Amino acid sequence: MQLRKWITLFLLIVLCIPAAGMQVNAQTAQGISIYLNGAQINSDVAPYIIPKVNVTMVPLGVISENLGAKVSWDQSSQTASVSTSSTSIMMTAGEKHAYVNGTTVALDASVQIKQGRTMVPLRFVSEKLGLRVTWKQETQTILLESKSTQPAPQPIDPPSQVPPADIIGNQNDSQNGSASSSSSLKGVWVSTVYNLDWPSTASVANQTKQKQEFIQLLQDLQGMGINAVFVQVRPSADAIYPSSLVPWSKYLTGKQGQYPGYDPLAFMIEETHKRGMQFHAWFNPFRANPDAKTDQLAPNHVAKLHPDWIVNAKSKLYINPGIPQARQEIIDEIMEVVNRYQIDGVHLDDYFYPSDGVFPDDETFKNYNSGQFATKAEWRRDNINQFVKQLGESIHSVKPEVQFGISPFGVWRNKTVDPTGSDTKAGVTAYDNMYADVRTWIQQGWIDYICPQIYWSLSFTPAKYDKLVAWWANEVKDTNVKLYIGHSPYKLGTSEAGWQSSQEIINQLKYNEQFPQVQGDVFFSAKDLRKNPLGIVQALSSYYHQ
Repeated sequence: MQLRKWITLFLLIVLCIPAAGMQVNAQTAQGISIYLNGAQINSDVAPYIIPKVNVTMVPLGVISENLGAKVSWDQSSQTASVSTSSTSIMMTAGEKHAYVNGTTVALDASVQIKQGRTMVPLRFVSEKLGLRVTWKQETQTILLESKSTQPAPQPIDPPSQVPPADIIGNQNDSQNGSASSSSSLKGVWVSTVYNLDWPSTASVANQTKQKQEFIQLLQDLQGMGINAVFVQVRPSADAIYPSSLVPWSKYLTGKQGQYPGYDPLAFMIEETHKRGMQFHAWFNPFRANPDAKTDQLAPNHVAKLHPDWIVNAKSKLYINPGIPQARQEIIDEIMEVVNRYQIDGVHLDDYFYPSDGVFPDDETFKNYNSGQFATKAEWRRDNINQFVKQLGESIHSVKPEVQFGISPFGVWRNKTVDPTGSDTKAGVTAYDNMYADVRTWIQQGWIDYICPQIYWSLSFTPAKYDKLVAWWANEVKDTNVKLYIGHSPYKLGTSEAGWQSSQEIINQLKYNEQFPQVQGDVFFSAKDLRKNPLGIVQALSSYYHQ
C-alpha cells in the first residue's frame, strides 16, 4: 500500500513515458487520459505526443513538500532532477540520455519547454518505477498499473562502459574481495573537502571543467599503476550527488544546496569503471561542518534541521554519535548511495570522536546510557560499535558484493597501556582517543577490510611502520577481514625522519610483500602523488609495473 501511495504521489509530480506503439498524432493527443490503478490523473496542461518517435510528453507537474521524492528544475542547466531514497533521475533538455541511479540511459526524447512549462517523457520514469504501461487506442487512454507483488525495481540497464568483474575485481573472491586474486588493490584517497583533490577551486560552478579535471586525475593515477579511487562523497554532512536527505556540497558550486548542473557521482563512477578501476564512496559520517558557522548552511543541513544533534567541539561541528536517531539518519544517508549507485565499496575514515578528547556530551551520556556502562569511554565505544555493526548489516542486506571498510588511526593501543597493543609510543590511539574499537569490528566480521593509516616511516622510533604492519597483519590473521595499508606520500620531502627519499614508500611496499594478509595499499592523497615529490610517480610506476 505504501508503494502504491508513493507512486500515485510521485506521478502527480513527474508524469513521464514514451508511449510505444501509439498510432496517434499531435492533433489527437489533446484527448489523452492517464489512469493509475484505475484512478484518473489530472493535469492542468494536456499531454502531447512527439511525432515519429511516438513519445508522450507530460508536465513535470505539482511539487509537494510532503512527498517522498524531491523534484526540481534548474533553469540555468535546463535539467529536471528527481530523487527518492532509492532512485535518482536526471534529465537535461537537448540531451538524448538521462542519469538513473548512476547509470547513463538512452532517451527517445529529451526534456522540452512548451509555453513556459517543463515537459518530460512519461514512459521513462514510469517504467523505472516498475509500472505496467498499456495504450488503449480506441479510448485514447494510457493505463498505468503498479506491480503490487514486488517493489519498484532498480534500473535494469547495464552501465554503458562498465568492464566485466574479472577486470574491476571479482566481488566474490574470498581472498581479495573487491580486487581480483591476481592483483592487489592500489588505491588513492580523493578529498573533496576544501577542494583539496577535486574539484579544484578554479573549477567551482563549472561542470565542464570539473569533468575534465576528474578524467585527467584518473589518467594520471592509472599511469602510476593505481586501480582504485576512494572519493569523498560526503565531506560535511552534505553530498556530491543529488540527495533527498542532505544538501549539495558547497565544494561543487561555492554555495551549499546549489545544484551543480549534473550528477558528479554518476559521472565519476562511469569514468572510473570505464578504465577498469574500482570506485569506493568515502563518507565522513559524523563531521557536520569543519567550522562552527551556520549562516551559510543550507536549510536542510543537519545543523539546521536537528540542532540538538550537534556538538560544538573547539569550533567544529559534529553529529553526536551518542544519539541513536542521529546514527540511524547517517546510515540512511549512506544507504541512499548504496541503493542508487554501482559503487564498489563504502569507506569510512577515522572521524568518530575528536582525537583531543574535547567533546561535551555529558547530557547525552546521562540521557542515553541508562546505567549500562560505568564509564563514558565504554559508552562512546559502544555507540561507534553499534553504528559500524548496523551499517555493515544494512549494506550487505541489499548489496552483499559492496565492500565495507574503515580507515582508522594507525595505532590501536600502545603496548604500555595494553599488553596486546603495538610496540609504539603514540600520543593518540584509535581505541582510547577516537573510541574506535577496531579489534571488535575485525573479530565480529562487521567489516570487509581495515585500512589503518600508518603514516610513519620505517625509521620513526615512536611508531615504526614495520612494527605496525606486523601488528595489524596479526590482528586480521585467520579472519575474513582484508588488510589494506594507508600510506602518507604527503610527508615526502618533509623533515620528519625517513621522508627524504621516495624510496621510503617503495621500501614500505616491499616490506608488505612478506605478509599475505596485506592485500592492498591506499595513498593519501591524490594531489600529493600528482605533485610528484622526490620522483614518487616514477618510483610507483616502476614498482607496480615490474
